[in-house]
Amino acid sequence: MTAIACLRILLTAAETAGASVPPAHVEAAADLYLKHRWKHPRRYGVVAPLAFVLADTKAEQLDPEEMQALAVELETSLFPGRKSGQVCLMTFEGDENAVLQFASLSQAELAGLMAGRGYSGAPGHVQVITAEEIRAVPSAPPEIAPAPQAKPAAATAPIDASPKAKPAPAKPATPVRPIAAAPPPKPAAPLTTGWRAIYHLPTESIVGAALGHRADLTAPRPEEDGELLARDLTGLNDAQFGFPTVKSGEGALFLPLSFWNLTTPASQEAYKRRLSRYPLDLQPRLGATIYDTPREPSMGLLQQIRAFLQGSFAYIDLCISDPNFPVNTLPGDIASSITLELRDEPDAERIKAIALFASRQSVYRAKGVHQGVLGVRNAKELDACRAAGLAYVTGPAVSALLDKPPALGVNPADALPLQAA
Repeated sequence: MTAIACLRILLTAAETAGASVPPAHVEAAADLYLKHRWKHPRRYGVVAPLAFVLADTKAEQLDPEEMQALAVELETSLFPGRKSGQVCLMTFEGDENAVLQFASLSQAELAGLMAGRGYSGAPGHVQVITAEEIRAVPSAPPEIAPAPQAKPAAATAPIDASPKAKPAPAKPATPVRPIAAAPPPKPAAPLTTGWRAIYHLPTESIVGAALGHRADLTAPRPEEDGELLARDLTGLNDAQFGFPTVKSGEGALFLPLSFWNLTTPASQEAYKRRLSRYPLDLQPRLGATIYDTPREPSMGLLQQIRAFLQGSFAYIDLCISDPNFPVNTLPGDIASSITLELRDEPDAERIKAIALFASRQSVYRAKGVHQGVLGVRNAKELDACRAAGLAYVTGPAVSALLDKPPALGVNPADALPLQAA
């Protein structure tokens, strides 16, 4: 089945009045974004001013979080330094004719839709998407109840002097139906993330936690920057639910962020908005795990990332996939740790990668950089890390994805993995 939708860009009234950014520039920026992110076999095209039709032959509906990444990109690139809310996207999903009709709506009609007043065209699934929220709105106008009719005035009748007839017996009163109880509130949607314990092998202790995505349990991590940005922002939001449970203690909390998105000003702005909500007193315990770090990263990009993150995070961890990572070329102050993420390979290859990574411990120690292993999946790999002298590990062999960060302290290795209560 092919998902087809119309994407409309709605500028706020204040921005339209100011006319500081012509609509043509906004449309060009959106077109450039879609050209790089909405890749084959997906298709898109401009059908009207500030209106695009999107089609995805491999999906039944579009991912609103991917569209939210576009909202963030447009807002931060076109209106830098302004308060959020300058750009609103609206998506409409329905049949092809309804999609094209939606593409012809004026900005005023879109504003009415956004306000919940609907429109007179064919019904469809409409969502309002900004950098801050995603919400559905009705496509049809609300029904207006008919006005009550006035009772006719009583007519004047002549006085009847004849004997009065017996009054008709009164009809039994219609039983009143009891008012139906309001439906119970829907339970909150489950979090799409969880926490894995970080384990210190020498002391057999839980020393921190790393945020993970439940989707990774069944499918590989996405590759598109827009999808990764949406994931990261979801993780930063979800992490806040775990903060109240860790106010005391000293364990580190590591949050995953994309290397390449951290080098893009628009994505940095999106990260900054989420991080601005974090309590300042938690900063000494927060760590950023920079995944997809290339084997030979640019020193300039690393310094840019470090400068951006150091105000929000006390620890910076470079997550690598090559156990032969050239750590000797890095300045010692770029990262506090480097973590090897084990690839999805046969057990023998994963054990070799652990041994090769551990063989360079003297270089890491000289740099003052800790080593860790991510994705350890069984007791055999845990033993390999211990035998090689690697201290910090995490993965399914240490804990399942837990709803909140685990308690710190001693946990004998033979009692692992930790499970959700």
